[in-house]
Amino acid sequence: MWWVLHVDLDQFIAAVEVLRHPELAGKPVIVGGDGDPKKRSVVATASYEAREFGVHSGMPMRTAAARCPEAVFLASDPPAYDAASERVMAVLRAFPVVVEGLGWDEAFLGAETDDPAGLAGRIQDAVWRETQLSCAVGIGDNKLRAKIATGFAKPAGSYVLTRENWVAVMADRPTRALWGIGPKTAHKLDDLGLRTVRELALADPGALASRFGPKMGPWYRELARGASGTEVTATPWLAKSRSREVTFQTNIADRGELSTQVVSLARRVADDVRDEARPAHRVGVKVRFAPFITQTRSMTLPEPTADPAVIESSALRVLDMFEHGRPVRLLGVWASFEPAD
Repeated sequence: MWWVLHVDLDQFIAAVEVLRHPELAGKPVIVGGDGDPKKRSVVATASYEAREFGVHSGMPMRTAAARCPEAVFLASDPPAYDAASERVMAVLRAFPVVVEGLGWDEAFLGAETDDPAGLAGRIQDAVWRETQLSCAVGIGDNKLRAKIATGFAKPAGSYVLTRENWVAVMADRPTRALWGIGPKTAHKLDDLGLRTVRELALADPGALASRFGPKMGPWYRELARGASGTEVTATPWLAKSRSREVTFQTNIADRGELSTQVVSLARRVADDVRDEARPAHRVGVKVRFAPFITQTRSMTLPEPTADPAVIESSALRVLDMFEHGRPVRLLGVWASFEPAD
């Protein structure tokens, strides 16, 4: 039988850092920015010990420090995480499975097997033996169920979610438990009186289409029924975009200074685009106004390009789309690539 396995490394970034600093094992570790919790930056990841204090990814480092003052704070080191991820993916590819990478710390595996749980165990053993990193494995009869199953498997366990136990496991859970439904969408569903997976699965498709559009509305209903594809492709994972951002230690309102910062970020993004060897087709800017209001704007380029001058000038044009004069605490520039064929 064809099975889909979702492998998700446990507290990946924190775990890599603990491997590099064994003395930190068992301590609350928080990674983000340059590692200084007094500066404006956000948490990239937190160890399980730090999460017990309510620290989570995306939280301001200052808030994390207030919640967990005894934590060890470390600077983010993407090259180290790239290398660790490659070692894990090499272990996965040594098995008779199809490996579809999803980023640093997770991948779908497609496998023809009569013992998916046994395969999951062998994979976990091999990953630990070769990398000293632990992983959870979700097992499903499609991608959606495998991905959701991983949440029940963490940390370092495995869980099977299929058509047979979907209703028993998921029906009474909130819609937010579905992969593909975030907080904003869950709130909108709540406004329609659709609070659980069961209620969404039984919802009127027409009403959903009216609220979310003819494509997305019915799709949310199918998610609630556990519907998803089963195809796992061995195409290497490709980033959908490249981005750079900077958090200012002191808010900036001057238009000229913001333009200078956008140019600097755009040049770094252009270098990333060049390294990807794929042209960008859209450029965007993220602005976080004080105290904490984030807005994004973007534009499609006349034609896909890796030309730094075009990316830079386009980022400046996008910056013009924002209301100016308000204090800004964070700026970001991103370039997205055309979807692969």
